[in-house]
Amino acid sequence: MEKLKKLASKLNVSLDDSQLNQFNAYYELIIEKNKVMNLTAITEKDEVIMKHFVDSLAIVNIPEFNKCMASGGRLIDVGTGAGFPGIPLKIAFPSLEIVLLDSLMKRVHFLEEVIDTLGLTSITAIHGRAEEAAHDKGISVNMPLRGQFDIVTSRAVANLSALSEYSLPFAKTGGYYIPYKATDIDTELKDAKAAITKLGGKYIRTDRFTLPDSDIERSWIVVRKETASPKKYPRKAGDIKKSPLR
Repeated sequence: MEKLKKLASKLNVSLDDSQLNQFNAYYELIIEKNKVMNLTAITEKDEVIMKHFVDSLAIVNIPEFNKCMASGGRLIDVGTGAGFPGIPLKIAFPSLEIVLLDSLMKRVHFLEEVIDTLGLTSITAIHGRAEEAAHDKGISVNMPLRGQFDIVTSRAVANLSALSEYSLPFAKTGGYYIPYKATDIDTELKDAKAAITKLGGKYIRTDRFTLPDSDIERSWIVVRKETASPKKYPRKAGDIKKSPLR
């Protein structure tokens, strides 16, 4: 994991031996579980380090994330999948309180195994669809989620308008919604701005960054939660897909 330590340092993230051991154990769990379920198509170690671990940590370039981290804030990772970016962020920044939300129970079981094996605390994996969890329905633990988080983030591949409807209701007033997106985001963002406003958000800016020692480019959309999202949002998944907010 020396490569990870070097790349993380270029993000101004310092990882000690214990944290590097946690990342290594996480990688091994991913590879082992990937034999029996589809967690990621990326399995070569150097690629996992760059495209999953470093990419997850690169949100440290966003000042609003650093403010949350410094205060030991709460973060929810919507549609976390194999745990990106939530688990790398928890390993690197233990003071963060993190919720990992995923709609597939077998992925949640995997995340619980990771949390237990790595000895992580103040992190919970929850089974639920975002459009239900944001209304506190169908949740496997007694934990209110709507309007509870300083940072809402996601690396899920979805149109920004739809992703905003799924995600923004989780942010508390004064919190931030900061999804990971590709660099060619301008058209998608233009279409999503009305949705962001309807959901109680205010678009602040787009930050672009190239991962260290690579040509991999990443964008983050920074949205401040100005007011509570109207109670009718998010709608059912079918309605979101058929009639995106405009």
